[in-house]
Amino acid sequence: MRKINIFDTTLRDGEQSAGINLNLQEKLEIARQLERLGVDIIEAGFPASSKGDFQAVKQIAETIKTCSVTGLARSVQSDIDAAWEALKGGAEPRLHLFIATSPIHMKYKLQMTPEQVIETAVESVKYAKRYFPIVQWSAEDACRSELPFLAKIITEVIKAGATVINIPDTVGYITPKEYGNIFTFLSNNVPNIEKVSLSAHCHDDLGMAVANSLAAIEHGATQIEGTINGIGERAGNAALEEIAVALYIRKDYYQAETRLNLQEIKRTSNLVSKLTGVVIPPNKAVIGKNAFAHESGIHQDGVLKEKTTYEIISPELVGVQSNSMVLGKHSGRHALRNRVEELGYTLSDEEVNKLFVRFKELADKKKDITDDDLVALIFEEKFDHFKDFYQLCSLQVQYGTNQIPTAVVVLKDGQGNEIQEAATGAGSVEALYNTLERCFKTSVTLLDYRIESVSGGRDALAQVFVKVRVNDIETSGRGTAQDVLEASAKAYINAVNRVFMIETMRAENQKVAMQ
Repeated sequence: MRKINIFDTTLRDGEQSAGINLNLQEKLEIARQLERLGVDIIEAGFPASSKGDFQAVKQIAETIKTCSVTGLARSVQSDIDAAWEALKGGAEPRLHLFIATSPIHMKYKLQMTPEQVIETAVESVKYAKRYFPIVQWSAEDACRSELPFLAKIITEVIKAGATVINIPDTVGYITPKEYGNIFTFLSNNVPNIEKVSLSAHCHDDLGMAVANSLAAIEHGATQIEGTINGIGERAGNAALEEIAVALYIRKDYYQAETRLNLQEIKRTSNLVSKLTGVVIPPNKAVIGKNAFAHESGIHQDGVLKEKTTYEIISPELVGVQSNSMVLGKHSGRHALRNRVEELGYTLSDEEVNKLFVRFKELADKKKDITDDDLVALIFEEKFDHFKDFYQLCSLQVQYGTNQIPTAVVVLKDGQGNEIQEAATGAGSVEALYNTLERCFKTSVTLLDYRIESVSGGRDALAQVFVKVRVNDIETSGRGTAQDVLEASAKAYINAVNRVFMIETMRAENQKVAMQ
């Protein structure tokens, strides 16, 4: 069995998805879960891109101990310096260095000749090797590059000290057969190729990212890059959970394996989905809610007699629980803390105490608290605090079939001042959001609104996800409550607070740059 390293770029390429803006605490929580999942490399961000990204990469590198943490860098000395400052405290610091190699990128984006690109690539690798024991070099848009040139530049960067060579399908253009042939060509035409490991990084623009990644493995790749749930630029990246399970189920064919703890897949997927606000399609392979559902009578009959008739993946393999522990109003703090830890979340004593208060409040209204309810409370308590901006104090909505919907909202700003406004709308949610917009005193464009129940039953918690645009910044927000309008208000406030947080960080970065 060949060992395939898993390079997770959820926190870098995944966060580049439109509307995703993770804060430091959210990134750390995902990084810890990726460590529990067992990925080999975590690409934590692009340190030179912003002060916030630098701090996130630095803290993740200092926190994660059982897998390598890396950061992205252009072929520029200042990028490499920033990455080293962020990553040098890690257990196994490595650098992900890239430059474009396709004719279209070299001509229009870089405005460099092929010879200049080779020279820049070689010099940047040599410079990076002064600091980093492991340097991964990527040929951006490799799949639209001329193969002789690709072989030539790879030969030179290996001489310069690169230890991993990545062949990205940057725009999701290639087919599995063509992609596999690139790896074969490089293996036959790069004389020093045995000194490095080959990596695949595939985008899903034509829906072939996972198939292309598996084809790369067949043709010699020993590292696969991708994201949880396949999130990422445009149509996304290769979904790592699909690749890992495919290798496990078809190990007879691929003769390759990863070190992932497959039972952590569902938990990791849910965490990423909740924190990014990107919904998992019901029919999504491996982790969609319909992945193990059988509607057809023939299928149901077969599964009842023998599961393997129609089920090649057991729910338990990927961590889907058939039942969950139910807590109630008589459950104590110790039972709550134990369950939180079993669910894989790290909370301080203060956070547990606050969660316990929220838990008791919900338990007085809802008979049974499921794991899904508890996770919703954890998210709200751990990740949804923006004390420097707006907090909901109260809301009142009047609605009737023969009345104009009207909302009254009281917010508290970061200085503790109360803001009260009222407005109308065509419906309850519009009236509520019109009122909140008055409170913010800024124009807010609602791009998406989605509501779902956390669990079943009439007393289920409502979870609302929104996507908004404010001052040319697009971001998402989430809110949870038993009342759908309260959840809607919390989601809207959460999204707008994120925008203000981003603007604050940008202002701080500009101030530092000017100094």
